Amino acid sequence: MTFLTLLLQTAPGGGIMQLVFPVAIGLVLYFFMIRPQQRKTADAKSFRESLVKGTRVVTIGGLHGLLVEVGPETVLLEVERGQRLRFDRSAIARLAGSTTAAETVATTA
Repeated sequence: MTFLTLLLQTAPGGGIMQLVFPVAIGLVLYFFMIRPQQRKTADAKSFRESLVKGTRVVTIGGLHGLLVEVGPETVLLEVERGQRLRFDRSAIARLAGSTTAAETVATTA
């Protein structure tokens, strides 16, 4: 017998149980994998939108600095006296001093 014919064979009275198991797996995947990722993305977006001038931040590359200018798409970061670098907002990972993204979101909320 081929694998497909084994899958198509059903036990008597087992029709509803064959539907419950895949639906349960789908729900578990949604609540444990997809939903937390959506929440993390939304938290990061709200953090980046709440950036203000004078905030000490860390970029995704590990560069620490002070926000000197905040534009709609970019920020100007002062890393040392007189040394300014322009980054996309998406390059800002967290506030300086906080160790996790959860602490960053908690301090900005």
